[in-house]
Amino acid sequence: MKAGFLAAAALVLLTWPAVGQPALVPPHFHHLALNSTDPEAAIAFYGKQFPTTSRTSWEGQPALLSPSHVMIVFQKVRVAPPADPEATAYWHFGWSAADSRVPLETFRARNLLVPFYTGEAGDFVGISSDTYPYPPGVPGRTRAQLEEAAAQKLEPRRLGGNGYIAGPDRAIIEFTGNAPERFDHVHMWQDEPNCAQLWYMTHLLATPRRGSAPISEDSCKVARGAEPSWPSLDKKGTYRSPTGGVSFDDVAMNWYSNQKDKPLAPTVGHLMDHVSLSVGDLDAWILKLKAEGVVFLKPLHRIGSTRAVMIQGPSHEAIELVEAH
Repeated sequence: MKAGFLAAAALVLLTWPAVGQPALVPPHFHHLALNSTDPEAAIAFYGKQFPTTSRTSWEGQPALLSPSHVMIVFQKVRVAPPADPEATAYWHFGWSAADSRVPLETFRARNLLVPFYTGEAGDFVGISSDTYPYPPGVPGRTRAQLEEAAAQKLEPRRLGGNGYIAGPDRAIIEFTGNAPERFDHVHMWQDEPNCAQLWYMTHLLATPRRGSAPISEDSCKVARGAEPSWPSLDKKGTYRSPTGGVSFDDVAMNWYSNQKDKPLAPTVGHLMDHVSLSVGDLDAWILKLKAEGVVFLKPLHRIGSTRAVMIQGPSHEAIELVEAH
C-alpha cells in the first residue's frame, strides 16, 4: 500500500497541473502575523509612525492596514514573545517612504532610532546615507572597503537611504527608499539563501529577486561569506553573502545568510510568527504542495469565515496559505 501511495504521489507531481485544469496563479502577500502583549497599543504605535495606515480587523483579529491592502495581524499573547532578531528566519519588516530622510528626523525627535553601526568601534548613524556610500551592487562595506573609503576621503551622500526604529514587543522596523508609504518588505535570514530562493520559486511560484542568476539544486549550496560588512544593526557587522529573495506582488522577502553557527529556530511563537499568503484555489494548492513533499505545520482548518493551512519554509519559517474570498 505504501509503495502504491508513493507512486500515486509521484504521478501527481509529474503531471501537475492536472489535465484540463488551469495552472495555479502565484499567491498574493496577505499579511504578516505578529505576536503582541497589547495589540491595540501596537496598532496605535504603527499608526502614529506611518500615518497612511489604519486600524482594521481580519477574521476577528486586530490588524493594521497598509495603503497597498497588505496587513499586519496581531495575535494577543500573555507574555512578551521571544524577539532575538537572529534566532529565526524572520529578521525585521519595513515600510517605504516618499523621502526616508523626512521620517528620519521625526523618529530621531521621538527617540525611536535604532543604532546603525558604521564599524566595529561602535560609531553609528541613524540612516545609511549618513555614512560612506556603498560600492556598486552591495549594501555595505567590509573592513578593507571601509579603509579604502577613508583613504579616498569619501563623503556621505545624505540622500535617501534606510534606517530602523524600535517598535512594540522589541520589533525592528525599517524605513527606506523614495516611494509612496506602504508596507514594503520582510527581511529574513536563511540557512541556504540560494536554495531558499529556489524553494520559494518552485513551491510557491514566487518571483525571484531582480538580477538573480539561474539557480539549480546542484549549485544552490554556497558557503557563507567570510567577511562581514557595515553599516549594520550589530557592532560585529552583518554577513551579506550569499543573498537571495523573492517577491509576492509588491512585497519583497529578501534574505542574507544565517548569522549564527546553528540552524535557525522555528518562527511560531516568536515576535514575527508567520507570513500569510492568499490563494484562490486552496484545495489545488494543498494537492500541489503535498505532492512536492512540503512540510505542513497545520492541516486544513478554518479561520473565521475562511480556510487555511500552515506550511514550513526552508529555514523553519511558518507560511500560512489562506483562501481568498
